[in-house]
Amino acid sequence: MDHGLSLINRYFCRMQDQEDDIEISTDEVSEALYERKTFKIDKGQEPLRIDKWIQMHVEGATRNKVQRGIEAGFVTVNGKLVKSNYKIKPGDELLLMSLINPEHTILKRENIPLNIVYEDEALMVLNKPANMVVHPGVGNFSGTLLNGVAYYLEHQNPDIDEDALPRFGLVHRIDKNTTGLIVVAKTPDAAAHLAKQFFNHTVKRKYTALVWGDVLENEGTITGHIARHQQHRKMFDVYPEGEIGKHAITHYKVLERFNYVTLVQCVLETGRTHQIRVHMKHIGHTLFNDWEYGGDKILKGTIYTKYKQFVDNCFEVCPRCALHAQTLGFIHPITQKEMLFESNLPDDMHNVIDKWRNYVNTRKE
Repeated sequence: MDHGLSLINRYFCRMQDQEDDIEISTDEVSEALYERKTFKIDKGQEPLRIDKWIQMHVEGATRNKVQRGIEAGFVTVNGKLVKSNYKIKPGDELLLMSLINPEHTILKRENIPLNIVYEDEALMVLNKPANMVVHPGVGNFSGTLLNGVAYYLEHQNPDIDEDALPRFGLVHRIDKNTTGLIVVAKTPDAAAHLAKQFFNHTVKRKYTALVWGDVLENEGTITGHIARHQQHRKMFDVYPEGEIGKHAITHYKVLERFNYVTLVQCVLETGRTHQIRVHMKHIGHTLFNDWEYGGDKILKGTIYTKYKQFVDNCFEVCPRCALHAQTLGFIHPITQKEMLFESNLPDDMHNVIDKWRNYVNTRKE
């Protein structure tokens, strides 16, 4: 019932600092940022419009924000979507997101260079570099993408309202060390429209990854529930369907083979925390230099010293998880036209791929 409904935070909530934010890096709609709240309506409750009830019972919820969230499809009653004029009754179960105390939501504006691929009055598409966290969190209050976006928007419009800064605009995230495309909404209406597309899995997202091993099939689909690892809380794992976690689907296709590593394209059908990294590891092909999941060790290859030196050099060339968000497509919130963006591989991935290509070709000779 609650899959994707955490997106209500785009309209009810401000950014929350949470312990996991420094470690949770995602290729997903941001599901882990906010606390869900479920309400059971009392037996003596008189019929009352749901927007009024939420406004009365959730501190700081304005009627406009509540109605926008409901209209976007992110409030449920007894597991079903409703309209703002729905009248609650005794026994109803409401699911929504808790409001966050504004004093915990200060967003520091910082003059951080942004690689803006596209911008209009509704949204921005940015190309995120490696080693940049998307949003502030414990341990990362500065230097994030949103710190830079806040500075940029404020200087673009010095009279911008504090509430108009892009807390509402983050409709998905990518990992700190994942490079590539990310869209940020500039208005609440754009956020609602984009968030619903992510919720409905209609956004086009293609990633390029370098993984350990020679992937057996030229293409395939990985299906498996993803949840936090039971022993290592900063990691995630695949669990049998129906037991724990959330349903996740990743489609992959081999782009090029280098005997010991393989270049693959991954298409997300769902968006879960660490989805590509966890799914590829699950089928025995951990992402190259993904230190959290053991990819910073030699997982395939020979025992010869020269090979080890070559791999160590590759780690230096690409000192991060070799994952790039290359394609992003969605329907524009205002024009309703399809927007499709492509991002070239960054230099570190391009160079490490070339090194593997040359290494394999030299051995063939």
